[in-house]
This record gives sequence, C-alpha cells and structure tokens, in this order.
Amino acid sequence: MSRPSRRTILGAAPVGVLAGTAPLSTDTAPAVMVSTWDFGAAANAAGMAALATGDSALDMVEAGGRVTEADESNSSVGLGGLPDRDGRVTLDACVMTWAGDIGAVCALEDVVHAVSVARRVMERTPHTMLVGEGARTFAVDQGFETRNLLTPRAEAAWRDWLKTSEYAPRINSENTDWRARGMPGGAANHDTIGLLAIDAGGRMAGACTTSGMAFKMHGRVGDSPLIGAGLYVDDEVGGATATGVGEDVVRVAGAHAVVEAMRAGLDPASACRRVIERLARLRGPKVASSQVALLALDKQGRAGGFALQPGFTFAVTDSGGRTRIERAAALFETP
Repeated sequence: MSRPSRRTILGAAPVGVLAGTAPLSTDTAPAVMVSTWDFGAAANAAGMAALATGDSALDMVEAGGRVTEADESNSSVGLGGLPDRDGRVTLDACVMTWAGDIGAVCALEDVVHAVSVARRVMERTPHTMLVGEGARTFAVDQGFETRNLLTPRAEAAWRDWLKTSEYAPRINSENTDWRARGMPGGAANHDTIGLLAIDAGGRMAGACTTSGMAFKMHGRVGDSPLIGAGLYVDDEVGGATATGVGEDVVRVAGAHAVVEAMRAGLDPASACRRVIERLARLRGPKVASSQVALLALDKQGRAGGFALQPGFTFAVTDSGGRTRIERAAALFETP
C-alpha cells in the first residue's frame, strides 16, 4: 500500500493515519533533562553539572540555556545570533517553575544571557515580562554586562542577505548547518533552544531562549518567550517546549496544548503528535513547507517529541547521566 501524499494529508479532516509515533523505551532510566536539537547535548551537560551540586530544576535549565547563549557559532541563540533586517540582534527568553512562577524578556538587546534576565524578571519584579528598552534597562540595573551581540560572521550573513532581502526559513537548518560545519547551531531562521528538567526533589522547570527569526522585522516576537506557546510546565503532569516557526506555534498554544494532552492520558510523544496534527488541520497547505516541532517530558521521566517535517532531534539525559540524541517522528515523514 502506498503512503498518502502530502496533499492528501493536508486535505484530510481529521488527520489520522500519518507518520508513526516513536515507541517509548521501556529499558532506559527515566529522563531528567531534555533539550531541543543536537546542540542540546552540551546544554544538558551543564544542567546535569548543576544537578550534581544540588541545584534546582530552574538552575539546571538556566545553566543549559546559558551555554547555548554564549556559543558564538550558534546562529539562532544569544551571542552570534543572526540579526533582524535592521542589523540588530534581539533576544527573547522565558522561564517557568514547578510553582507556576514565570518570567520573560522580549526584544532584549546587548545582553548575552537573556534566560538569566528572564529569571531575574520572575524573581525581582512584580511582572512576568519586560520588553525592548525596558528589558535592557532592567538588565543593566541588575548588573548584567552589555556588549555588541552582532559578531563578524553574523554581520557578514546580514550584509549578504541585504543583497536580495529575501526571507525563506530553511527546515532543520539548526542541525544541517551544524553537521556541515562541525559547529552547534547554524543559520537558523526560526529556532530556539527549549529545555525541561526534573531535579532531585522531583520538581520540574523549563526555559526557552532564542534570537528569533533571522532578518525578521524589528520588534517581531515569536513563541519562545510566550508562556503557553514556546514553554509550559505543570508540576502535576510535566512540561513541553516548542521549536520552529513561532507564529505557527502560537496559533495552537503549542506547549500548553501538549501538557493538557498529557494530563488527559497521552504519553509525551503522542501528546506532541496530537498538537502537530491539530496545527496541520488548522493551517492546511500553509504549513506544508514549514517546520514546527514539539518536545515534552512528563513527571515519570518519559520524553518524546513530534514534528511537522522529518529531521527534528532532541537531547535526552537520563537519571544515570547518560545523554542520547533522539530523532522525532514527523507528520510528513518521507518513505
């Protein structure tokens, strides 16, 4: 029997017989930390180092996010992130804890560690989000160092883009560029790193951090700093995070929808699949060439993901400290 075409899948309602969900492993230790994409392995290592010193799940995800933010070779997060169409690097990030505490920053300039500023918003203000110049002023007042985030490599890419000023996100460029160049990340037009962790006390926290779409309109914000879209944690159930084209994640409140699907009894991979299928039904051919991926971790330590397109990977670290890279199943899986 031949596989249904992409046209058939997008025209079907509801979406039912699609790419299979990867089976859950029954012979591995429970996961305690997960991160999006191959470069999540380095982030997980930093998070596990924090866990080893008795730090909280919040400390774990912040430590992991800071590793990626400081990596100049990663073009989708922090220092070295590709700029907007005006040549300005703006960062978005959020954090969420087991107690429902949240903090976020949007369009933050000149400060490398947006994830830490988001945490400071949560801990030292009565607010949940600061944006733009207000976020920068707050960060400076809190003692964060400022620097030019536009690296020579990112500036060269921007000047090359100016020759045509065309915008076209490339699916899974986070991994393909890294594998081609031997560096984490790459010229990612639509990505973030999302992290979820469980500490020794069984508490869960999550974080997202990104420089957003390359060459975006100045002021554009995607899903990454939006609680319920790019990240959601419920300590009774588990957490979820999103990656890919943020506008599409926001349309279905991606991370929150995944957590609620897990609350209803689905395992993490199946919950992610349900939300991706919902997005495909909602948007039809408009997402045929886009990538959106979801990653989840439940309180039992089961991890899973699902994506629109093949190629989404995520790093899983178990309670024994072993890290593996898993490939998520996809709606438009190729034969």
